Amino acid sequence: MSFNLRYAGDTRPNSWAERRLATAELLRRTAPTVIGTQEGLYQQLRDIEADQGGRYAWIGTGRSGGSRGEFMAVFYDTRRLAPLEYEHYWLSDTPEVIGSNTWGGSSIRMVTWVRLRDLRTGGQFYLVNTHLDVSSRTARIRSTDLILRRMNGLDPALPVVLTGDFNVPAHADPVYDTLTGAGLVDTWDAAEVRSPQYATFHGYGPLVPDGDRIDWILTTTGVRTHSAAISTFALDGQFPSDHLPVQASLTLG
Repeated sequence: MSFNLRYAGDTRPNSWAERRLATAELLRRTAPTVIGTQEGLYQQLRDIEADQGGRYAWIGTGRSGGSRGEFMAVFYDTRRLAPLEYEHYWLSDTPEVIGSNTWGGSSIRMVTWVRLRDLRTGGQFYLVNTHLDVSSRTARIRSTDLILRRMNGLDPALPVVLTGDFNVPAHADPVYDTLTGAGLVDTWDAAEVRSPQYATFHGYGPLVPDGDRIDWILTTTGVRTHSAAISTFALDGQFPSDHLPVQASLTLG
């Protein structure tokens, strides 16, 4: 699952207090094995972990360092996956500098990746998770180039799953063209079965059928996508977030 959580705010309607139960029920019903999240704040992430009763653990850091700012946290089902290594880096000319932002983006942006081992099969894969800038095309393009360079430095024998809120529509932006041109596969297009399509950002307004997918799950070649879905789940009319979560069922080779 790729899931922009919408950071925990107190403003009603759609405060985190109002959305927390919907988020917990969404994850109980869908039970994803691994989740790339965006925008989560530290206590919000701890709330999600607690609400799932220990099923999930997570890895992440605030984009301003430590517990400060939004996280690109990766949640994983501890009954199925074990983390082997991870890294955080910032989408800037100085990716190792915490909180750096050198490309004119509206806010600090970063990547968290985790190498995970399947406890059933022993197989391994990488989950790479990001959130691109909302306002700067230059920052998005530079960020995409950096992500690809860093991905090229991972073990080429292992599959990679890239999750994120890319803030641009699939099939309609250089970011998408660059990623797919580099060989990454859009699981939505590759899926053998898929749900109806909706715009993945709804802003708590009416859902838009066949709208823009700005939240994606991409993979390296050789991964089979059995199904893909955009979840429209709401609990008593309350959406978990201002984004719809995106899901894919994969066989990683």
